Amino acid sequence: MDKIEKPVDVAVVGVGRMGRHHARTYHNMDIANLVAVVDQDEDRAETVADEYGCKAYTSVEELMANEPSLQGVSVAVPTIYHTEAAKPLLKAGIACLIEKPLAQSVAEARGLAEYAEGCGTVLQVGHTERFNPAVRTVSAMDLTPRYIEVDRVSPMTFRSLDVGVVMDMMIHDLDIILMFAKSPIRQVDATGVSVLGEQEDVCSARIVFESGCVANLTASRLALKTERKLRLFSEQGYVSLNYASRSGIAVRSSKANINVLAEVRDQLGAGKDLSDLDYTEMIDIEELDMDVLGGDEDPLTAQATAFLHAAVNKHTPAVTALDGYAAVDAAERVVQAIKEHKWVGRDSSIISNQDINTAMRNSDS
Repeated sequence: MDKIEKPVDVAVVGVGRMGRHHARTYHNMDIANLVAVVDQDEDRAETVADEYGCKAYTSVEELMANEPSLQGVSVAVPTIYHTEAAKPLLKAGIACLIEKPLAQSVAEARGLAEYAEGCGTVLQVGHTERFNPAVRTVSAMDLTPRYIEVDRVSPMTFRSLDVGVVMDMMIHDLDIILMFAKSPIRQVDATGVSVLGEQEDVCSARIVFESGCVANLTASRLALKTERKLRLFSEQGYVSLNYASRSGIAVRSSKANINVLAEVRDQLGAGKDLSDLDYTEMIDIEELDMDVLGGDEDPLTAQATAFLHAAVNKHTPAVTALDGYAAVDAAERVVQAIKEHKWVGRDSSIISNQDINTAMRNSDS
């Protein structure tokens, strides 16, 4: 990674929950100089600006008129305003880090990607899980997945209710499985349940890739616990990672493990009773080494670092606009599959107390 000689002048547009995280991250980085924050809520903008010692503006136009040295901007406004906020910045040659999802629809995501390319301006998408040390470590293993299983569940926070759980939560994992699978999607099946509003609050999806890889994903914002885990099975071995604790384990297809499993198969084939054996003690289970790729670095800081290097050196960002487009496309296909799912023998638009209770139980299992 090319060295940054002096701090990069940056700003954050939209300082709600995620925007504040971006502002804090830049403020704490030696290679960034947070010059301003922008929010239509003037009081909120000034509160955040006072906290981090920068200027406050209420519009992108005001920001651009007063901060000519800007090189990068995090766009963290609600998704429906991403295009409106980002286009003037991209046109001016100011690199943009746009929070996920890139846009509210495939058409709009494609339009933003094409606009940024036409401007020749860096556009990175804020799929922060890409920078989770556990994800980066597994990605570096260069596995060929055959089956992926993902669970992302949490209690209701009453945020982002303008979108369903697919665009709000599952899109993180859609981006990750697309990165791991490296294959076009062949088929999507999904079911979802809306409990508290018009959008789905629970979703289970099955995605089949052209490579033959299958991914099962569960997302819920009605669980009684928080869990974010991914399990990947490949010819090279099995890995399990925990997004929250930024940790993971691997069971590789080593000669020792293969020999053990071969012996077990032979004994089972001979009719022997192996019920007293402990499978977990028979194989080599190793903790993933996070130090290989920067250790336990905060994902937001790692994301911002990658973005600033791309902005300064004008190179392809770590998560491109096309990556963001692909995630939105996958999410739209999941939502469409939910709509097309047939509930036999009843009106699918009616959600009963039994549906709610079942969804609650499933999301906590």
